[in-house]
Amino acid sequence: MPIRAVCSAFLSVVLVLLAACSRGGEGEELPIRVTAPATLPDGRSLLRRGNGAEPESLDPHKAQSTTSSNILRDLYEGLVSEAPDGTLIPGVAERWEISEDGTVYTFYLRENARWSNGEPVTAEDFVYSLRRSVDPATGSSYSAILSPILNAGEIIAGRQPPAALGVEALDARTLRIRLKAPTPYFIGLLAHASSYPVYRPAVEAHGDRFTQPGNAVSNGAYAIKEWVALSHVLAERNPHYWDNANTRIDAVKFLVIDNAEAEFKRYLAGELDMTETVPIPRLDWARRRLPAEYRTHPSISTYYYGLNLERPPFKDNPKLRRALSMALDRETLVEKVTRGGEIPAYGWVPPGIMNYTMQKPDWADWPRERRLAEAKRLYEQAVPPEQRPLSIELRYNTSEGHKKIAAAVAAMWKSALGLKVTLINEEWKVLLQNVNAKKVTQVYRAGWVGDYNDAFTFAELMHSRFGLNGTGYANPQYDALVDAASVEPDLARRRELLEAAERQLLADQPLIPVYFYVNKRMVKPYVKGYVGNIMNHHASKHLWIESHAK
Repeated sequence: MPIRAVCSAFLSVVLVLLAACSRGGEGEELPIRVTAPATLPDGRSLLRRGNGAEPESLDPHKAQSTTSSNILRDLYEGLVSEAPDGTLIPGVAERWEISEDGTVYTFYLRENARWSNGEPVTAEDFVYSLRRSVDPATGSSYSAILSPILNAGEIIAGRQPPAALGVEALDARTLRIRLKAPTPYFIGLLAHASSYPVYRPAVEAHGDRFTQPGNAVSNGAYAIKEWVALSHVLAERNPHYWDNANTRIDAVKFLVIDNAEAEFKRYLAGELDMTETVPIPRLDWARRRLPAEYRTHPSISTYYYGLNLERPPFKDNPKLRRALSMALDRETLVEKVTRGGEIPAYGWVPPGIMNYTMQKPDWADWPRERRLAEAKRLYEQAVPPEQRPLSIELRYNTSEGHKKIAAAVAAMWKSALGLKVTLINEEWKVLLQNVNAKKVTQVYRAGWVGDYNDAFTFAELMHSRFGLNGTGYANPQYDALVDAASVEPDLARRRELLEAAERQLLADQPLIPVYFYVNKRMVKPYVKGYVGNIMNHHASKHLWIESHAK
């Protein structure tokens, strides 16, 4: 079929799909209920936050999703914390010193840092917790993020005991961490959940149930009171938190709502004070009807499709992987489907990362017709005639937005290459389990939110030893570049290594970048202190409610 005819057929399919998606959506007017802020039965203030899917864990050393992290930032605090605009500020550590060679960090803990049971938070608590986080017995998928600490890599690999980790308590309030090499982004790591302290007596007494209400002891601004599966997590102020005097909201309710449309309607009905997102069909409506409540800002995060390289048809088949990436019309996706200001993504590392230049494959600048012709040529080389049209499965977690994007992508692949794509919707936990197991996945939806403002947070995800690398990608050349960057003290050379690693990644195509996120949510006008930031982190302790506002 001539290329122009292919394009015409493709656009027709997508437009029909999008028309079907919009019926009963953006054209529908919705009632807006003006409500006062909610309170607890005793009159204390309550913030109700939409939080997406059920958190898979509230163990800081096992959690891996943003839904869990949103809650953990309220329950726990690391040595380092974040200001409302996302900049790093002292947390449990009131100050720190860094040796001249950049490998020894000495932290001085606050005298008034306390657990929610009133006991002091000590340097030994951090020694225990950091050892636990890298201990293979804990089963953390995030342990590799602590690799800059001396001996962490050997411990994670099982070649040294956790006690060999380069951390020591000099006294109750002084903690020393030794690194294997200067690491410019190390301070940012200490605001991540994997470095949070956990209360040793609770872990030893209750095992995996130390996160449950009644068992949990935390050191953040809030402490867990209720966890009702598939409903909500309720946290109330920790009166022993060192900065409790400046914490203004008494309780936070994180509601499990993994349907963006349902979340939006509950927000309009006055049942929520903040949403986690805004459904695609309601974007224009929200901008027009509630412009002051519609909040959007850039984010260092990438929406992508992972390809399982341990199973057919993508195992040992880079031509097929590249064909699918080239056949994707990202511009149409962001203009006609997501429509929230997202940026088409051809590379892996998003814009806004410090000391880094975005990378992209050479074909990203080709005309659409040339891309499609090359995609078809690669597809025909990668798939024998008797196996065409190729049938593949695309898994996505429950969300109307993910469903519409997946449907549009399937239509694009069918139109351009003739692929038969079966869409499989899975609950978030099930999808995570399948991605991690790599037994049934072929194509899976995923997003990666940078844990700190450095390209390494994206580079390490695809390292063969990183626990969250769901693709099974393992290229020794890529690993060597990332390993070299992890210990390179010269910033210019480090940047070269990371950019070279991304070029290798894009050449191998273990994943298909789709777009760079723009965070979108609704925030009631009486919720104050909300500041958009590139990390999309909004700790409840920074917010307050003006009860007199509508």
